Amino acid sequence: MPIQAVLFDMFDTLMLIEKNHEFYSPSLKRAHTILVENGVNVEFPVFRDAYIKARDALYLEADARLEEPHFNMRIANALKSLGYRFDANNEVVAEATNAFCEEFMKYVRIDSAAKATLEQLHRKYKLGIVSNFAIPECVDKLLEKHDLPKLFDVVVVSATVNKRKPSLEIFQKALEKIGVTAGNAVFVGDTADADIIGAKAAGMKTIFIERRVQKEAEQACPDKTIKSLDELTEAIENR
Repeated sequence: MPIQAVLFDMFDTLMLIEKNHEFYSPSLKRAHTILVENGVNVEFPVFRDAYIKARDALYLEADARLEEPHFNMRIANALKSLGYRFDANNEVVAEATNAFCEEFMKYVRIDSAAKATLEQLHRKYKLGIVSNFAIPECVDKLLEKHDLPKLFDVVVVSATVNKRKPSLEIFQKALEKIGVTAGNAVFVGDTADADIIGAKAAGMKTIFIERRVQKEAEQACPDKTIKSLDELTEAIENR
């Protein structure tokens, strides 16, 4: 079947997270600062421990169903355990999540070949993103920062639909929104399980971008493997 759409993973495919994911502590500190400014009288180590417990408890339940609770839930549940009654929709919680996002963005850079590759593919194919991330608003901000929204026909982030890769639902949602059948789409990603196995199960062709060695990659059997986004257009057209 002819390829009509190219769907991408976001992080470590189009956008690279630098410094071995060292963003977490400074990002959490930024969120904590906002909370303190809004009356949460808790030292950072205490908040950090409560946050970690809240996050782990959420995913203990969510993992089995491949769900993705919004990041706000982590903050709200951590605060609840500390005696503060903020729900996930509270403005203070949302502001803390945004602060985490703003700091996180400092550790993210666009792949040097991403924009040129996307512009080239956009002339011929529909383009989309299917990303696992707990802060959908942060994905939107990163795309806007690099003037990319105009190149994408669909962006589906796990926390928006409460399903994450490799669940079939998140891939099917993207295909439905972009108006292309799975057999006419190819998925590009950097993880063997979430991206390649998940997209194949949904019926798409797959291209694995090898950012690091993954033993599972060979077993996942992607249709093609590339080392750089520079190779992507040729890989799609000569599949």
